[in-house]
This record gives sequence, C-alpha cells and structure tokens, in this order.
Amino acid sequence: MSRTAEELAKFLGCAVEGDGSVELSGVAAPGRARPLDLIYVDTARNLDRAARSQARCAVIAPGLTLAEKTLLRSANPKLAFARAAAWLLPSPAISTGIHGTAVISPTAKLAPGVGVGPYAVVEDGVEIAAETEIGAFCFVGRGSRLGKRCRLHPHVTLYPGTLLGSRVILHSGAVIGSDGFGYVAGEGKHWKFPQVGEIEIEDDVEIGANTTIDRGSLERTEICAGAKLDNLVHVAHNVRIGENTVIAAQTGISGSAVIGKNVAFGGQAGLGERCEIEDGAIIGGQSGILPGKTIRSGQIVWGTPARPLEKFKEQFAWLGRLPRLAEQVRKLEKAIIDK
Repeated sequence: MSRTAEELAKFLGCAVEGDGSVELSGVAAPGRARPLDLIYVDTARNLDRAARSQARCAVIAPGLTLAEKTLLRSANPKLAFARAAAWLLPSPAISTGIHGTAVISPTAKLAPGVGVGPYAVVEDGVEIAAETEIGAFCFVGRGSRLGKRCRLHPHVTLYPGTLLGSRVILHSGAVIGSDGFGYVAGEGKHWKFPQVGEIEIEDDVEIGANTTIDRGSLERTEICAGAKLDNLVHVAHNVRIGENTVIAAQTGISGSAVIGKNVAFGGQAGLGERCEIEDGAIIGGQSGILPGKTIRSGQIVWGTPARPLEKFKEQFAWLGRLPRLAEQVRKLEKAIIDK
C-alpha cells in the first residue's frame, strides 16, 4: 500500500518537515532501505547511517535533523515507526474462506468472514467470531470460543474449552489448555490430580511459537489483555499474568504464580510455585524466583535466588575477584607457615 508522507503524518499525529508528497510503501533499516521505504532515527549516533540511506523519509526525534530528507517529527520515533509499519504493511491473510480439506463440526458456529485453512479441525460446539483466521493443520477443541479478528498460525492447538478474546495472535506450535503437571504421591505411584479448570486469553494477547499454556487444575489460568509472550515460554496451571506484561523466550512459570501488570521478564527466567510478582517489576534474564517469593512493585531483580539489582551487581563483582582473593589467602597461609 502506497501513502504520502503527509498522509502518514496525519495518521501518526506528527509534524511534516520537507516534501509531504513523498510516497512510502514500506519500512526498513537505513542500510537496507529503498527510496520508498520509511526509516527512523531516535538518537544522534544513528544520524550518519540515516544520512547515507536511500530512504527519502524518516521519523525522527526532536532536536535531530537530516538534510535532503522529508522528516516526520515524533517524541517517540520507534513507536511512531511501528505504528507506521502496521499501517503501510498490513499482515497478509493466514487463510480466507473454508478450505475443502478442513473438518468442521456441524454444531460449530462460524461468523461471517472466518477463514479456515487446509486440514484444520474445528470440533463440536466451537464458536468463532467474525474475521478470525485459522491456519492450516490447526486444532480447535470442542466448546472453545474465539473472539473477533484472532489469528491462529499453522499447527496451533486449542484444547477443549479454550477461551480467546479478540485480536489474539497465536504463532505456530502454540499449545493452549493442555493439562498441568499436577500429581499426588501415594501407594507407591503418582496419581494424576484433576486438571479440569479453565483457560482464558484476553484481548490483544500475542503468544509466540511453541509456547505452552496449561489450563487450570480446579481454577483458571488467565492471560490478561495486552500481554505478550515470546517463543518457548511455559505457563503452568492456575497462573495469572496481568495486563501488558511481556515475557521473553524460555521463561518457565510454575503453578499458581500471580504476575501483575506491566511486568517485564528477561529470557530464561524461572518462577517457583505460588510466586507473586507485583505491578511494574523487572525480572532479569536467567533469574530464579524461589517458591512463594514476592517481588515488590517496581523492583528490579537478577540472579538465582533473585535479589535486588544493586545487591546482585555487588555480589557478582566480588565473585569475579575470588581467584585473586584466593591467591592472596594462599600467600598469607604460606607466610604464616614459613614463620
């Protein structure tokens, strides 16, 4: 889709400096950009690279300038660039219409505009709202309900009774609503504890490839509106993840953990069962949160067991000095023995 810089500025709420009739049809990094691509510049250190770019238009931060280019002035260039990309390059359809090889129960209810790709399965009692797209080889279990404009990429599995809000994006290999890891030891074996609770994913959530989210055991697993989960994340039963929380790849969250709003997780973090992470906390990559631990609102933690960032940095610095300290101790011991 081609737009002029002036049209884009109006959409973004930006001021235009230069030729507003410049046409734009894509986005790119400065070094790869063509004349019709939009770029962005948010710091002065990127000015030289942007100046050499073939792009004729840039979203740029206040106080910066580029000669011979049309500029869209924004206080947050990266955000404006992301919004521009979504406008200029709408996502291609995953599926349109009902493919002839799809298996759809006669009791399923599909609203107008729903697309179901090749070899997808939609079981009894499923309800799918308008404009939702089900990719090839997806499985939608009985009694599941999907809101408007959801996008299920190929090979997504929704276990029976899964509830999705509107505009939910599930990437390939995601498994939603599987049984949690719940067992009771007794009589020389492990007895499976009931995994009959609910699983609900609210509006505007995005779930990465091969991420798994268990249903509740007797209660509900809930991913609240606007949360974003990366690839290869595991969420156990009865977990609640608050609005707009972001979780990077390979994070594991144990059962009954409660995570607040606007929390950020680095990759490979691990949470023990019944942890509580309050609103706005930041969990560093590879941090380990012990079972039952509470991380307070706004706190930044790192390490295993997780501790406040300043304390972690101090202890980590001392850890790096241990070889030198050990050598000093050996010299002192030798001096004492030689006496």
